[in-house]
Amino acid sequence: MARRSSSIPAYKRSRPRSGGGRSVLGWIGRIILGVILFTVLWVVIYRFVPPPITATMLADIAAGRGATRDWMSLDEMDRDMVRAAIGAEDSKFCSHNGFDIEAIEDAMKRNASGGRIRGGSTISQQTAKNAFLWQGGGYPRKAAEAYFTFLIEHLWGKRRIMEVYLNLAETGIGTYGANAGSMRYFGHDASAMSPNEAARIAAILPLPKKRGAVAPKGFTRRYGNTITARVGQVRRDGLDACVYKSGAAPADKAPPKVSKPRVDPGAEYETANPPPPPVEPTVDEPPAAVAPNRPSRSRPIRWRRRPCRKSPRRRLLRQLRKARRRRNSGERPFYATSRGTGWFRKQLGSRPFFAGGRHGYA
Repeated sequence: MARRSSSIPAYKRSRPRSGGGRSVLGWIGRIILGVILFTVLWVVIYRFVPPPITATMLADIAAGRGATRDWMSLDEMDRDMVRAAIGAEDSKFCSHNGFDIEAIEDAMKRNASGGRIRGGSTISQQTAKNAFLWQGGGYPRKAAEAYFTFLIEHLWGKRRIMEVYLNLAETGIGTYGANAGSMRYFGHDASAMSPNEAARIAAILPLPKKRGAVAPKGFTRRYGNTITARVGQVRRDGLDACVYKSGAAPADKAPPKVSKPRVDPGAEYETANPPPPPVEPTVDEPPAAVAPNRPSRSRPIRWRRRPCRKSPRRRLLRQLRKARRRRNSGERPFYATSRGTGWFRKQLGSRPFFAGGRHGYA
């Protein structure tokens, strides 16, 4: 029996469908390829165009704090600001490819031992986070940060990374960039800064919402002084040479004198005239009491010799009382080895305590 030929042309006939798993994998592959092409194009655009806004800026705007930024290229920004950023955040900026393995391992060891969590991110990683990602997010954000760090290291170069970092880093509440931070704290732009001013701005970069560059105190002041010393070390060792390898470095200029004094918050409530001294109320003093007449003692007074305060026994007893007070109040005691710790333990019980003294140690 002859086979009847179909009247439907071959190009219109339906082809047998493949399995459903292959189509799902195909769609997943297309999505991954589209994401890669989109991110690469995004990074290439930011290579030539300043990022208009970031996720951190949007969060500040949504919270009502606003976002102030004044972009300044590295051709105009003072070189000490670049040196301060390298000395404070990433001393191996010119030698690594975006990841400092030693710093990451040290941070993992410190975090595993407990205490405050510290990071080992480089300037490249922080730039990728500030430009393309958001704050926080855990390991998924860290994975995306590593991916964008790889892209900017190969598509931007060190100079562009430092330029974007110094213009997107948060330098205060609602303030972004070293130039806006210099205008806020010192009253002039970042084209001419002293090493001390650049170090103070670099010192507040880890916690910009809690630290201030004007009259810092405590750790911020000590950290700023340390960064000031590191600026000279970066200059001597040439640790910022890769930033100005593809472009000319700006000339060193002294910071301008601000003619208009900066008004501190709350200054409108202060006055230049000192307050008058307080008037002490007059109180009538009672009359002095008259000592009663006592009969004289028929027996002469026998004065006992007062023990020397420097005797070893009295000194140890004073230390014992002091250690008891410190232990009862909850303070951390300290040991002394002048009499031996066993004697003090016997006096105060099995709990170890410290009693001070010449040979005491914390």
